[in-house]
Amino acid sequence: MGKENVLTTLEERFCYSYDASKLNALPECVVLPGSAEEIAELVKLANRDRFPIFPRGAGTGMVGASIPAGGGLVISLRRLNRILEIDPENMFAIVEPGVVTGEFQRKVLQYGLFYPPDPASLQFSTLGGNVAMCAGGPRAVKYGVTRDYVMGLEAVLPTGSIIRTGTRTMKGVVGYDLTRLLVGSEGTLGIFTKLTLRLIPAPEDVRTLMAVFPRIDDAARTVCEIIKNRIIPSTLELLDQATIQAVENYLHMGLPLNCEALLLIEVDGRSCLLDEDALRIERICRQNGASQTEVARDPTDRERLWRARRAISPALGQIRPGKINEDVTVPRTLIPTLIRSIRTLAEKYKLIIVCFGHAGDGNIHTNIMLNRKDKDELARAEKAVEELFRIVLQLGGTLSGEHGIGITKSPFFQWEVGAEGFQAMWKIKQALDPLNIMNPGKMFVPNRSFFQS
Repeated sequence: MGKENVLTTLEERFCYSYDASKLNALPECVVLPGSAEEIAELVKLANRDRFPIFPRGAGTGMVGASIPAGGGLVISLRRLNRILEIDPENMFAIVEPGVVTGEFQRKVLQYGLFYPPDPASLQFSTLGGNVAMCAGGPRAVKYGVTRDYVMGLEAVLPTGSIIRTGTRTMKGVVGYDLTRLLVGSEGTLGIFTKLTLRLIPAPEDVRTLMAVFPRIDDAARTVCEIIKNRIIPSTLELLDQATIQAVENYLHMGLPLNCEALLLIEVDGRSCLLDEDALRIERICRQNGASQTEVARDPTDRERLWRARRAISPALGQIRPGKINEDVTVPRTLIPTLIRSIRTLAEKYKLIIVCFGHAGDGNIHTNIMLNRKDKDELARAEKAVEELFRIVLQLGGTLSGEHGIGITKSPFFQWEVGAEGFQAMWKIKQALDPLNIMNPGKMFVPNRSFFQS
């Protein structure tokens, strides 16, 4: 590997001990391989000497999926950061996993092409991590999530074998769909070393709107009405009253405070159609109770509207020093029911719960604000999370729309997939990783007491 690519000091290892979940565990060693072959040799060594390995991208994950729980070896993919090929004619690219998502998007845009997945961390998260977690983002309502753009993979399996899955073609049905199996596997089934990604033509233009609602139920209903009217926005974001208040306190940009919700809506496509779509959306918002609407007049105006959405995370830090961030998702028509249930939980457990997120696909980020040093408040928050998950499943939703399972949601994993589903997944994990060396202790840990609940 070379001495410079093996990190063993406490200071170096500490930098790889945590992610955005705020959990941490110190690895015994960190390595920075430069090729698939080096990774394969590392994995074979782990099998021979029985130590756990933890693949890592940029550490932007929210659920502790890259945390080296119990020590072991962190394999950082940051040196594998090249864009190997862009094919404008066939509209695909081949990249290494350490390429930063936002940089890749800007590069393909030079060819008039578009890579839609846009997680909030796109300016520093990497494509390999996005694929491992099947990242989403605001544009998912129209364009889908990361799995919809992965055509093929090169990956090192937990035994040290290197496999190549998928094709460079739009069609391919030879054998099992191993690409889809590996996408979203959170580093438990393999380490990606190359990604073949589908690209689409870049949209010609965009229109951005903001709508203010005195009642949050009306805002949630408007989301469904827009799509029912055969308009599919590229973005349809919802901010509740607590979020708006926090952002205004942080930015002082003149956001309306006498409302319960704000919708940020964007449509893209051919310029000749967008003005009509924007007018129709404005009309739908007004018909469903919006007290105020605004259409961005130019790119500066658009950036001003988006500034409020991007400022949410730092703004929430002014409410409480910590938070539990859950990305629950329900069918769009049930967003009002979910919002009302969350309000009830906040009152029941005497908590501040802030809601915002991708309302267009029912993905609501539920942020329970807390001070983790306050043991009573933390205990109440954990009870609220458990009750929230039960409500979401009763509504036919999912516990994680885009953040994954990792460590933080593993106690509730079986609630959604069931005992039989869990056992089927565990058998796949065992078949590929008989010694359970790759990212153990994340999604698949059999016989833990919490799986009995």
